[in-house]
Amino acid sequence: MAKRPKAPKTSAPQGAKGRLPPKFKASQSEVEDIEEKKAEEKKAEEKKAEEKKAEEKKAEENTEESASAELLDKDGAPAGKPKLPTLRKSAITNRGDLLGAYLAEIRRHPLLDPEEEKILAIQYMETQDPEAAARLVTANLRLVVKLAFQYHRQWANVLDLIQEGNVGLVEALSRYDPYRGVRFSSYAQYWIRAMILRFLMDNYRMVRLGSTRHGRKLFFSLKKEKDRLERMGISPTTKAVAESLQIPEKEVINVDQHLSAPALSLHAPMGGEDGRALSEVVADKDAPSPEDTVASEDLGAKVRAALEAFAHTLKDDREVTIWYERLVAQDTVSLAVLGERYGVSKERIRQVEARIKRRLKIHLRRELGDEIDFEFTVPAAD
Repeated sequence: MAKRPKAPKTSAPQGAKGRLPPKFKASQSEVEDIEEKKAEEKKAEEKKAEEKKAEEKKAEENTEESASAELLDKDGAPAGKPKLPTLRKSAITNRGDLLGAYLAEIRRHPLLDPEEEKILAIQYMETQDPEAAARLVTANLRLVVKLAFQYHRQWANVLDLIQEGNVGLVEALSRYDPYRGVRFSSYAQYWIRAMILRFLMDNYRMVRLGSTRHGRKLFFSLKKEKDRLERMGISPTTKAVAESLQIPEKEVINVDQHLSAPALSLHAPMGGEDGRALSEVVADKDAPSPEDTVASEDLGAKVRAALEAFAHTLKDDREVTIWYERLVAQDTVSLAVLGERYGVSKERIRQVEARIKRRLKIHLRRELGDEIDFEFTVPAAD
């Protein structure tokens, strides 16, 4: 019986020279270091998980609180409403220039093509979508800056003009009708200019100019019209300007006086040595004359003397009380209070008061004459 050949024994792969690769055994200290590192990593993972849970819990609490309160954006403004861009603190700190920071801020908002502008305008008109409104406003902020710089000579701080122009831009959005076939930027120019011009007229002088339609027209056209008349060989008198602009001459004189002379304070000291104020030199047309003042004071003294003499004629305690607490008092007592004090009805107190008024009228006519008309509401005799 033939023997089966034995299978060759398998052996581990040998090294380059037929030797087995060496086996490394870590020391006890290295094992402890590895275990300690794994424990620290495990603790760090557990700490991160706890912090994540705490943040999720805090977010849920904030969500519940904001459900009942008004929704606010991160800048503290009500959410869902169009807002103009605000300057970032970093931009102001780095540049130190408010205007430059604002210009850099509005460059972040891209412009709109006509089709996109029309779609957003229709969306805002039909749904009052605040995002569409904000997009339309921010895309036209550069237009406001361009128009504001056109009036930079009339006002040094161009940021004031930009602010007023932004108000006009928002006003234009609330009135814009996209179905009329006019672009929003073209329509908004009118309102932007109107708000800037109104600001200039209100703050150009200490005394406000241009409060009427004719005044606004003269504010911008008076000097140009005078120059035009001079080039034509016509003397630019107020009458000629009024006829040319079809404005009452009185309005032309009023605006011309304000524009040609600086505004002066009535309390400013004069240039003389005595240092008197301007109000002491300029006559007040509405003030009474010295003669009228003396006559009024003399008449007042006579009336007071006549009233005091009439008060001494009152003998009844009830009449004296009515005289001092109702007829000559600043804060009068009611009829009901006096009636309750004397145990009579308020109608009886009214009758006594009417009797005193009739006697007073007769007394004043006897003392001062019939030329002075003293008005009293005297009821008919009882």
